[in-house]
Amino acid sequence: MEFIDTHAHLYVDDFKSDVTDVLERALQAGIKKIIMPAIDSKSHRDLMGISAKNSKFLYPLMGLHPTSVDENYKKELDIVEKHLSQSMFYGIGEIGIDLFWDKTFKNRQLEAFTTQVKWAEELKLPIVIHTRDSFDEVYKALYPLVTDNLKGIFHCFGGTVEQAKLITDMGFMIGIGGVITFKNTNLRDIVKFIDINHIVLETDSPYLAPVPFRGKRNESSYIKIIADKIAEVYGYSIDKVAEITTVNALKIFNL
Repeated sequence: MEFIDTHAHLYVDDFKSDVTDVLERALQAGIKKIIMPAIDSKSHRDLMGISAKNSKFLYPLMGLHPTSVDENYKKELDIVEKHLSQSMFYGIGEIGIDLFWDKTFKNRQLEAFTTQVKWAEELKLPIVIHTRDSFDEVYKALYPLVTDNLKGIFHCFGGTVEQAKLITDMGFMIGIGGVITFKNTNLRDIVKFIDINHIVLETDSPYLAPVPFRGKRNESSYIKIIADKIAEVYGYSIDKVAEITTVNALKIFNL
């Protein structure tokens, strides 16, 4: 039984003291690959450093996170573009629009998102999309840009059945994480209407730890808890969930 965690930030300060133990626990839990989206230039060195030391296990992406978009976003985009031209990355992310925390830079977030989507299409790289309180804005911007060269994941999906269909009709995947284990979520009712061939597993470590670790630091080894809940929703074995979602992730990231 093998898993892929398609979204984790194991390079952030939350893991500074014990990242080696975290990686070992992930391996013991059957996680064979971990995809690591970027945030912004302040963490690029740590992202690329840990990825280089664990190149057969950790797979870095490059991109500008929407909550890091501010008045200096063009400078940040220049840095992202330079990295993409100089180093090996497996996708562009985490990109998107976030209207939960602050709407001040909404238009700049939109520009940063569309710019990075166009880069991904040109480079034939997958994208990992952040849509907190912004699905309609993201979909409206993304849909006209979709070509056969563009694929990706809607990270931390928490939308409706109708939104899930819009995603899968574009050929994109849906990232499901720890939220599916929460008692107060309707995500389980939504997921059962989504073809599992469009689903990938993610932790978003160190955030959104699944029950029974909710409120604590998340880590990649908890992917089995998420897979177990998805298996329950579909009435599948956890082995089948592992097999299908792993194949889905391998396809998306050309691994």
